[in-house]
Amino acid sequence: MFTLTETWYLVLAALIFSIGAVGLLVRRNVLVMFMCVELMLNAVNLTFVSFSTALDDLGGQTAVFFVLVVAAAEVVVGLGIIVAIMRRRQSADVDDISLMRG
Repeated sequence: MFTLTETWYLVLAALIFSIGAVGLLVRRNVLVMFMCVELMLNAVNLTFVSFSTALDDLGGQTAVFFVLVVAAAEVVVGLGIIVAIMRRRQSADVDDISLMRG
């Protein structure tokens, strides 16, 4: 029978993190970049939970809670910035953020 060990979860987390990192480096749309950052944070959460269950420690799950709180705050601030950009311009590219100065 096939059993899932912590190694499979870590490989999946590494795959999800690398997809997010590549998407963050390649794409220029701010919304897609935020989604890639969220993918990377969720990969880190999966790593924390897998190590937490492997070591029988609740420290990893506590860290996941704080990462989720920070991610929620990031989404609120990030979407506010994106809405401000979209009101001034019709696109939401990374290059448009430099136009909002002064």
